[in-house]
Amino acid sequence: MSHFDATAAAAPAGGVAPAAVRFLGAPRVFWRLLAHGAVLLMFTLGIYRFWLTTDIRRFLWSNTELAGESFEYAGTARELLLGFLIAITILVPLYTAFFFLAFSAGAIGEMAGSIAFVVLTLLGHYAVYRARRYRLSRTIYRGVRFHQTGSAWRYAICALLWWTLILLTLGLAYPFAQSRLERFKMRNTFFGNLPGRFEGSGLNLLARGLLLWFLAIVPFVVGVVATLMAVDWSTLAAADDIMSWLETSGLGGAVVYAGLTCLWLLLSFTILYPIFQAMLLRWWTSGLRFGDVAVASRLRTGQVFGVYARFLGYALLFTLVAVVIVIAGALVLSLLTAGIDGIPKEIVNTVALLAAYLAIALGYSTIYQATVRLGLWRCVVESLDISNLAALEQVSAAGEPASPVGEGLADALSVGGG
Repeated sequence: MSHFDATAAAAPAGGVAPAAVRFLGAPRVFWRLLAHGAVLLMFTLGIYRFWLTTDIRRFLWSNTELAGESFEYAGTARELLLGFLIAITILVPLYTAFFFLAFSAGAIGEMAGSIAFVVLTLLGHYAVYRARRYRLSRTIYRGVRFHQTGSAWRYAICALLWWTLILLTLGLAYPFAQSRLERFKMRNTFFGNLPGRFEGSGLNLLARGLLLWFLAIVPFVVGVVATLMAVDWSTLAAADDIMSWLETSGLGGAVVYAGLTCLWLLLSFTILYPIFQAMLLRWWTSGLRFGDVAVASRLRTGQVFGVYARFLGYALLFTLVAVVIVIAGALVLSLLTAGIDGIPKEIVNTVALLAAYLAIALGYSTIYQATVRLGLWRCVVESLDISNLAALEQVSAAGEPASPVGEGLADALSVGGG
């Protein structure tokens, strides 16, 4: 849900009726923007992503219209690049410290991995909050910018504790975590001098999603337990070699259980995740408030399924084309390098393999952005019912542009991107 964090602040800041919120962006223009960006990403080895990210945000916001006026995204690629470089100067010494800590003697050395995981997880949540602050301060409507206050470290600690509880409860604490964390973010979010708040109930979200949780988690847990119990672990000590243990351990039955569990996990994710996402987005957007301005959502589950269906269709078509091109390219390359032996041939093959990998990865990324990201943005925006829009007439400008360092940390840690 990370790429909708800015929407949480901007979309409710206006609106009066369903027709008051529109998305005007043409998909073909977005496709061209992404295709052009993918080519430049490949030839710049990823450096162009700062410019592509900025172009994507500008496209989405400038084409989002509320009560006849469009939003504006004022961030720049130079800010993102600078924030990323500063983040690297912070992370490199930190990673170096973890490296040397791992070779320390005693309990500290043994716990180095766990310490690194906790610290980086905490830093990741900190970066997510700071990145949201940056994006909000670059989002403008009617000449008034959004901004965010509050302690990023406090948010990070709360998020870490909540996610620990989510893992311990196999996901049952997730609705309450979402509710509490959104309340923290929104009570520190402002449109000019108009304060935001979040009124979504964690208990309400749990009631809506309890059946989905049961269908996804319970069979998975049962499958894992059945897989482990199918193996006779006591025979491992008595076995003379690994082959005799495999014959007497009941591993065959465990493989069957594991296969069925993985199959169910895949099917449940494919079928249930769009339902869950639609439910979560409706709950989340309907809980957004800015002063007297209230938001409600008419998002339908079928719309979300349609978005993912388009992604799967384009991805399948791209896969077929990519397979044909890779096979043809391999044949051509083998003919061109027929007279070359040794290291030069290995270098050519390695470069060709890396180029093919990058091209395919960028292709899937482009398809995802053009179908899922754009599709969900359009669906969410056009499903909004926003009341009491007149309250915005009394808003005055407040807040200053935030530092891009948090955005750079989020990029470097690969968290909260969008």
